[in-house]
Amino acid sequence: MGDVNLSPRQELVLGKLVRTHRATGLPVGSKVLAADEGLDCGPSTIRGELAVLEEHGLLAHPHTSAGRVPTDAGHRYYVDRILPTAPEAPAAGPGLELQLIRREVDEAMRVTTETLSQVTNLLAIVSAPPIDTATIRHIEVLLLQPQVVMVVVITSTGGVSKRIFGFEAPVDAGLVAWAAEELNGRLSGVGLGARMLGSRLLDRGRGPREQAFLESLSPAFIDLVATAEDALYVDGAARMLTEHHVGDLGEINELMDMLERRVTLLGVLQAALGERGVHVRIGSENEAPALQGLSFVAASYGLATRNLGTVSVIGPVRMDYAMAIRSVREAALQLSTFIEDVYDHAR
Repeated sequence: MGDVNLSPRQELVLGKLVRTHRATGLPVGSKVLAADEGLDCGPSTIRGELAVLEEHGLLAHPHTSAGRVPTDAGHRYYVDRILPTAPEAPAAGPGLELQLIRREVDEAMRVTTETLSQVTNLLAIVSAPPIDTATIRHIEVLLLQPQVVMVVVITSTGGVSKRIFGFEAPVDAGLVAWAAEELNGRLSGVGLGARMLGSRLLDRGRGPREQAFLESLSPAFIDLVATAEDALYVDGAARMLTEHHVGDLGEINELMDMLERRVTLLGVLQAALGERGVHVRIGSENEAPALQGLSFVAASYGLATRNLGTVSVIGPVRMDYAMAIRSVREAALQLSTFIEDVYDHAR
Protein backbone atom coordinates (compact mmCIF):
# COMPACT_ATOMS: atom_id res chain seq x y z
CA MET A 1 0.00 0.00 0.00
CA GLY A 2 2.82 2.35 -0.95
CA ASP A 3 4.37 4.32 1.92
CA VAL A 4 1.06 5.17 3.64
CA ASN A 5 1.25 4.44 7.36
CA LEU A 6 -1.81 5.09 9.47
CA SER A 7 -2.14 5.41 13.21
CA PRO A 8 -4.11 2.71 15.07
CA ARG A 9 -7.07 5.08 15.38
CA GLN A 10 -7.01 5.94 11.68
CA GLU A 11 -6.93 2.23 10.80
CA LEU A 12 -9.86 1.67 13.16
CA VAL A 13 -11.85 4.47 11.51
CA LEU A 14 -11.03 3.20 8.02
CA GLY A 15 -12.00 -0.37 8.95
CA LYS A 16 -15.30 0.74 10.44
CA LEU A 17 -16.07 2.91 7.43
CA VAL A 18 -15.29 0.11 4.93
CA ARG A 19 -17.52 -2.34 6.77
CA THR A 20 -20.36 0.18 7.14
CA HIS A 21 -20.17 1.11 3.46
CA ARG A 22 -20.18 -2.57 2.51
CA ALA A 23 -23.36 -3.12 4.51
CA THR A 24 -25.27 -0.06 3.27
CA GLY A 25 -23.73 0.89 -0.06
CA LEU A 26 -24.03 4.55 1.03
CA PRO A 27 -21.50 7.27 1.91
CA VAL A 28 -20.60 7.15 5.59
CA GLY A 29 -20.54 10.29 7.74
CA SER A 30 -18.74 11.07 10.99
CA LYS A 31 -21.98 10.92 13.03
CA VAL A 32 -22.63 7.35 11.91
CA LEU A 33 -19.11 6.32 12.88
CA ALA A 34 -19.27 8.16 16.22
CA ALA A 35 -22.34 6.10 17.14
CA ASP A 36 -20.23 2.95 16.89
CA GLU A 37 -19.28 1.78 20.39
CA GLY A 38 -15.95 0.53 19.08
CA LEU A 39 -14.80 4.12 18.37
CA ASP A 40 -14.11 5.96 21.60
CA CYS A 41 -14.08 9.49 20.16
CA GLY A 42 -16.52 12.16 19.07
CA PRO A 43 -17.65 13.33 15.62
CA SER A 44 -15.15 16.21 15.49
CA THR A 45 -12.19 13.88 16.11
CA ILE A 46 -13.51 11.43 13.56
CA ARG A 47 -13.94 14.22 10.99
CA GLY A 48 -10.27 15.07 11.43
CA GLU A 49 -9.25 11.46 10.87
CA LEU A 50 -11.51 11.20 7.82
CA ALA A 51 -9.81 14.28 6.36
CA VAL A 52 -6.39 12.65 6.83
CA LEU A 53 -7.59 9.44 5.20
CA GLU A 54 -8.93 11.45 2.28
CA GLU A 55 -5.59 13.24 1.89
CA HIS A 56 -3.92 9.82 1.63
CA GLY A 57 -6.32 8.90 -1.19
CA LEU A 58 -8.04 6.21 0.85
CA LEU A 59 -11.44 7.93 0.96
CA ALA A 60 -13.43 10.06 -1.45
CA HIS A 61 -16.48 12.35 -1.46
CA PRO A 62 -18.94 11.00 -4.04
CA HIS A 63 -21.23 14.01 -3.50
CA THR A 64 -21.15 17.32 -1.67
CA SER A 65 -22.52 15.61 1.45
CA ALA A 66 -20.30 14.95 4.43
CA GLY A 67 -20.35 11.19 3.79
CA ARG A 68 -17.30 9.43 2.41
CA VAL A 69 -16.68 6.15 0.60
CA PRO A 70 -13.51 4.07 0.42
CA THR A 71 -11.51 4.34 -2.80
CA ASP A 72 -9.85 1.36 -4.48
CA ALA A 73 -6.72 2.30 -2.55
CA GLY A 74 -8.75 2.37 0.66
CA HIS A 75 -10.05 -1.12 0.01
CA ARG A 76 -6.51 -2.26 -0.80
CA TYR A 77 -5.22 -0.88 2.51
CA TYR A 78 -8.09 -2.61 4.27
CA VAL A 79 -7.32 -5.98 2.63
CA ASP A 80 -3.53 -5.76 3.09
CA ARG A 81 -3.14 -4.04 6.46
CA ILE A 82 -6.37 -4.26 8.46
CA LEU A 83 -7.87 -7.68 7.65
CA PRO A 84 -4.72 -9.69 8.50
CA THR A 85 -4.52 -8.12 11.98
CA ALA A 86 -8.23 -8.17 12.75
CA PRO A 87 -9.38 -10.70 15.36
CA GLU A 88 -10.98 -13.75 13.80
CA ALA A 89 -14.72 -13.14 13.79
CA PRO A 90 -17.31 -15.91 13.61
CA ALA A 91 -18.12 -16.68 10.00
CA ALA A 92 -21.38 -15.10 8.89
CA GLY A 93 -23.63 -17.53 7.07
CA PRO A 94 -22.83 -21.11 6.10
CA GLY A 95 -19.26 -22.30 5.78
CA LEU A 96 -18.00 -23.72 2.54
CA GLU A 97 -18.05 -27.51 2.47
CA LEU A 98 -17.69 -29.21 -0.87
CA GLN A 99 -19.34 -32.59 -1.39
CA LEU A 100 -16.72 -34.03 -3.75
CA ILE A 101 -16.38 -37.66 -2.66
CA ARG A 102 -16.67 -40.18 -5.51
CA ARG A 103 -17.25 -37.51 -8.13
CA GLU A 104 -15.50 -37.18 -11.48
CA VAL A 105 -13.40 -34.06 -11.96
CA ASP A 106 -15.91 -32.45 -14.32
CA GLU A 107 -18.71 -32.78 -11.76
CA ALA A 108 -16.42 -31.65 -8.95
CA MET A 109 -15.73 -28.42 -10.84
CA ARG A 110 -19.46 -27.78 -11.18
CA VAL A 111 -20.15 -28.47 -7.51
CA THR A 112 -17.31 -26.18 -6.45
CA THR A 113 -18.55 -23.33 -8.64
CA GLU A 114 -22.17 -23.63 -7.55
CA THR A 115 -21.32 -23.92 -3.85
CA LEU A 116 -18.89 -21.00 -3.93
CA SER A 117 -21.44 -18.77 -5.64
CA GLN A 118 -24.19 -19.74 -3.19
CA VAL A 119 -22.02 -19.11 -0.12
CA THR A 120 -20.63 -15.77 -1.29
CA ASN A 121 -23.53 -14.43 -3.42
CA LEU A 122 -20.87 -13.51 -5.97
CA LEU A 123 -19.98 -14.62 -9.48
CA ALA A 124 -17.88 -17.78 -9.11
CA ILE A 125 -15.48 -19.09 -11.76
CA VAL A 126 -13.41 -22.28 -11.61
CA SER A 127 -10.92 -23.31 -14.29
CA ALA A 128 -10.46 -27.04 -14.86
CA PRO A 129 -7.07 -28.77 -14.99
CA PRO A 130 -5.53 -28.67 -18.49
CA ILE A 131 -6.23 -31.84 -20.42
CA ASP A 132 -2.54 -32.58 -20.95
CA THR A 133 -2.23 -33.41 -17.24
CA ALA A 134 -4.59 -36.39 -17.64
CA THR A 135 -3.79 -39.95 -18.66
CA ILE A 136 -5.82 -42.37 -20.76
CA ARG A 137 -7.92 -44.63 -18.55
CA HIS A 138 -9.93 -46.61 -21.09
CA ILE A 139 -10.67 -46.72 -24.83
CA GLU A 140 -13.76 -47.99 -26.60
CA VAL A 141 -13.82 -48.68 -30.36
CA LEU A 142 -17.40 -49.13 -31.58
CA LEU A 143 -18.74 -50.12 -34.99
CA LEU A 144 -21.75 -47.81 -35.42
CA GLN A 145 -22.45 -48.71 -39.07
CA PRO A 146 -20.62 -50.97 -41.52
CA GLN A 147 -18.42 -48.05 -42.62
CA VAL A 148 -18.55 -45.86 -39.47
CA VAL A 149 -16.40 -46.36 -36.36
CA MET A 150 -16.50 -44.30 -33.14
CA VAL A 151 -13.58 -44.04 -30.73
CA VAL A 152 -14.35 -43.09 -27.12
CA VAL A 153 -11.47 -42.01 -24.88
CA ILE A 154 -12.03 -41.85 -21.10
CA THR A 155 -9.33 -40.01 -19.16
CA SER A 156 -8.07 -40.37 -15.61
CA THR A 157 -9.88 -37.17 -14.66
CA GLY A 158 -13.24 -38.43 -15.86
CA GLY A 159 -13.20 -36.60 -19.18
CA VAL A 160 -14.85 -38.31 -22.15
CA SER A 161 -14.10 -37.53 -25.78
CA LYS A 162 -15.75 -39.09 -28.82
CA ARG A 163 -14.58 -39.09 -32.42
CA ILE A 164 -16.25 -40.66 -35.45
CA PHE A 165 -14.35 -42.02 -38.46
CA GLY A 166 -15.79 -42.90 -41.85
CA PHE A 167 -14.29 -45.54 -44.17
CA GLU A 168 -14.75 -46.15 -47.89
CA ALA A 169 -15.37 -49.88 -47.39
CA PRO A 170 -17.13 -51.84 -44.61
CA VAL A 171 -14.98 -52.44 -41.55
CA ASP A 172 -14.57 -55.96 -40.19
CA ALA A 173 -16.09 -56.31 -36.69
CA GLY A 174 -13.22 -58.56 -35.64
CA LEU A 175 -10.73 -55.83 -36.57
CA VAL A 176 -12.67 -53.33 -34.44
CA ALA A 177 -12.62 -55.66 -31.41
CA TRP A 178 -8.89 -56.30 -31.90
CA ALA A 179 -8.20 -52.54 -32.13
CA ALA A 180 -9.99 -51.87 -28.84
CA GLU A 181 -7.90 -54.50 -27.04
CA GLU A 182 -4.66 -53.36 -28.69
CA LEU A 183 -5.22 -49.67 -27.95
CA ASN A 184 -6.07 -50.28 -24.30
CA GLY A 185 -2.98 -52.43 -23.90
CA ARG A 186 -0.66 -49.87 -25.44
CA LEU A 187 -2.16 -46.53 -24.35
CA SER A 188 -3.79 -47.06 -20.93
CA GLY A 189 -1.95 -44.95 -18.37
CA VAL A 190 -0.16 -42.83 -20.99
CA GLY A 191 -0.40 -39.05 -20.57
CA LEU A 192 -2.38 -37.22 -23.22
CA GLY A 193 0.47 -34.75 -23.58
CA ALA A 194 3.14 -37.45 -23.81
CA ARG A 195 5.40 -37.27 -26.87
CA MET A 196 5.54 -41.07 -27.21
CA LEU A 197 1.79 -41.34 -27.67
CA GLY A 198 1.99 -41.64 -31.46
CA SER A 199 5.01 -43.97 -31.43
CA ARG A 200 3.16 -46.43 -29.19
CA LEU A 201 0.81 -47.14 -32.07
CA LEU A 202 3.68 -48.34 -34.27
CA ASP A 203 4.68 -52.01 -34.39
CA ARG A 204 6.82 -53.45 -37.22
CA GLY A 205 5.62 -56.95 -36.43
CA ARG A 206 2.01 -55.99 -37.01
CA GLY A 207 0.25 -56.74 -40.28
CA PRO A 208 -0.24 -53.84 -42.74
CA ARG A 209 -4.03 -54.08 -42.47
CA GLU A 210 -4.02 -53.76 -38.69
CA GLN A 211 -1.36 -51.05 -38.70
CA ALA A 212 -3.24 -48.98 -41.26
CA PHE A 213 -6.45 -49.25 -39.22
CA LEU A 214 -4.77 -48.08 -36.02
CA GLU A 215 -3.12 -45.18 -37.81
CA SER A 216 -6.49 -44.10 -39.17
CA LEU A 217 -7.81 -43.94 -35.58
CA SER A 218 -4.75 -42.16 -34.15
CA PRO A 219 -6.20 -38.59 -34.40
CA ALA A 220 -8.63 -39.57 -31.62
CA PHE A 221 -5.64 -39.53 -29.24
CA ILE A 222 -2.93 -37.40 -30.83
CA ASP A 223 -5.21 -34.47 -31.70
CA LEU A 224 -7.08 -34.54 -28.40
CA VAL A 225 -4.85 -32.06 -26.57
CA ALA A 226 -4.45 -29.72 -29.55
CA THR A 227 -8.19 -29.40 -30.12
CA ALA A 228 -9.26 -29.25 -26.47
CA GLU A 229 -10.38 -25.96 -24.94
CA ASP A 230 -9.68 -24.92 -21.39
CA ALA A 231 -12.85 -25.65 -19.47
CA LEU A 232 -14.36 -22.87 -17.37
CA TYR A 233 -17.22 -23.29 -14.95
CA VAL A 234 -19.25 -20.16 -14.16
CA ASP A 235 -22.14 -19.71 -11.74
CA GLY A 236 -23.93 -16.80 -10.08
CA ALA A 237 -23.97 -14.09 -12.77
CA ALA A 238 -27.69 -13.43 -12.32
CA ARG A 239 -27.38 -13.65 -8.53
CA MET A 240 -24.59 -11.08 -8.43
CA LEU A 241 -26.38 -8.63 -10.70
CA THR A 242 -29.66 -8.80 -8.79
CA GLU A 243 -28.40 -9.18 -5.22
CA HIS A 244 -25.88 -6.38 -4.94
CA HIS A 245 -24.24 -5.32 -7.06
CA VAL A 246 -23.57 -4.01 -10.47
CA GLY A 247 -25.86 -1.16 -11.42
CA ASP A 248 -24.19 0.50 -14.39
CA LEU A 249 -25.49 -0.90 -17.70
CA GLY A 250 -22.17 -0.43 -19.47
CA GLU A 251 -20.40 -2.28 -16.66
CA ILE A 252 -22.87 -5.15 -16.90
CA ASN A 253 -22.44 -5.42 -20.68
CA GLU A 254 -18.65 -5.46 -20.40
CA LEU A 255 -18.76 -8.18 -17.76
CA MET A 256 -21.14 -10.34 -19.80
CA ASP A 257 -18.99 -9.84 -22.89
CA MET A 258 -15.90 -10.96 -20.98
CA LEU A 259 -17.68 -14.09 -19.81
CA GLU A 260 -18.57 -14.91 -23.40
CA ARG A 261 -15.08 -14.17 -24.74
CA ARG A 262 -13.09 -16.86 -22.95
CA VAL A 263 -9.66 -15.60 -24.01
CA THR A 264 -9.82 -12.47 -21.85
CA LEU A 265 -11.15 -14.36 -18.86
CA LEU A 266 -8.53 -17.09 -19.20
CA GLY A 267 -5.84 -14.41 -19.19
CA VAL A 268 -7.19 -13.00 -15.91
CA LEU A 269 -7.22 -16.46 -14.34
CA GLN A 270 -3.74 -17.27 -15.65
CA ALA A 271 -2.33 -14.28 -13.76
CA ALA A 272 -3.64 -15.76 -10.52
CA LEU A 273 -2.37 -19.27 -11.29
CA GLY A 274 1.26 -18.45 -10.61
CA GLU A 275 0.72 -16.67 -7.30
CA ARG A 276 0.99 -18.16 -3.85
CA GLY A 277 -1.86 -17.57 -1.48
CA VAL A 278 -4.95 -15.60 -2.38
CA HIS A 279 -4.78 -13.20 -5.33
CA VAL A 280 -6.86 -10.02 -4.85
CA ARG A 281 -7.33 -7.28 -7.43
CA ILE A 282 -9.50 -4.30 -6.51
CA GLY A 283 -11.28 -2.05 -9.02
CA SER A 284 -8.78 -0.10 -11.10
CA GLU A 285 -5.99 -2.59 -10.26
CA ASN A 286 -7.57 -4.97 -12.77
CA GLU A 287 -6.11 -4.75 -16.26
CA ALA A 288 -9.26 -6.06 -17.93
CA PRO A 289 -11.61 -3.10 -18.59
CA ALA A 290 -14.64 -5.22 -17.69
CA LEU A 291 -13.29 -5.69 -14.15
CA GLN A 292 -12.16 -2.15 -13.37
CA GLY A 293 -15.37 -1.39 -11.48
CA LEU A 294 -15.27 -4.75 -9.70
CA SER A 295 -13.00 -6.84 -7.49
CA PHE A 296 -11.51 -10.23 -8.22
CA VAL A 297 -10.43 -12.78 -5.59
CA ALA A 298 -8.74 -16.02 -6.65
CA ALA A 299 -6.60 -18.89 -5.39
CA SER A 300 -4.91 -21.73 -7.25
CA TYR A 301 -5.47 -25.42 -6.60
CA GLY A 302 -3.69 -28.54 -7.77
CA LEU A 303 -0.89 -30.90 -6.81
CA ALA A 304 2.07 -30.35 -4.52
CA THR A 305 4.31 -30.08 -7.58
CA ARG A 306 2.06 -28.08 -9.90
CA ASN A 307 -0.89 -25.70 -9.83
CA LEU A 308 -3.61 -26.94 -12.18
CA GLY A 309 -6.35 -24.33 -12.04
CA THR A 310 -7.96 -21.48 -10.14
CA VAL A 311 -10.98 -20.90 -7.92
CA SER A 312 -12.25 -17.32 -8.03
CA VAL A 313 -15.07 -14.91 -7.32
CA ILE A 314 -15.93 -11.56 -8.91
CA GLY A 315 -18.05 -8.96 -7.18
CA PRO A 316 -18.46 -5.31 -6.24
CA VAL A 317 -15.52 -3.34 -4.87
CA ARG A 318 -17.44 -3.10 -1.58
CA MET A 319 -17.63 -6.89 -1.24
CA ASP A 320 -17.04 -8.68 2.05
CA TYR A 321 -13.34 -9.37 1.48
CA ALA A 322 -12.88 -11.42 4.65
CA MET A 323 -15.66 -13.80 3.61
CA ALA A 324 -14.60 -13.89 -0.07
CA ILE A 325 -10.94 -14.60 0.75
CA ARG A 326 -11.87 -17.26 3.31
CA SER A 327 -14.32 -18.99 0.94
CA VAL A 328 -11.96 -19.00 -2.04
CA ARG A 329 -9.09 -20.29 0.10
CA GLU A 330 -11.25 -23.10 1.56
CA ALA A 331 -12.58 -24.10 -1.88
CA ALA A 332 -9.06 -24.23 -3.32
CA LEU A 333 -7.78 -26.37 -0.42
CA GLN A 334 -10.69 -28.81 -0.64
CA LEU A 335 -10.41 -29.05 -4.42
CA SER A 336 -6.65 -29.68 -4.14
CA THR A 337 -7.30 -32.57 -1.75
CA PHE A 338 -9.83 -34.04 -4.17
CA ILE A 339 -7.53 -33.61 -7.20
CA GLU A 340 -4.57 -35.21 -5.42
CA ASP A 341 -6.71 -38.25 -4.62
CA VAL A 342 -7.92 -38.54 -8.22
CA TYR A 343 -4.42 -38.31 -9.66
CA ASP A 344 -3.01 -40.78 -7.12
CA HIS A 345 -5.62 -43.36 -8.14
CA ALA A 346 -4.86 -42.72 -11.82
CA ARG A 347 -1.20 -43.74 -11.46
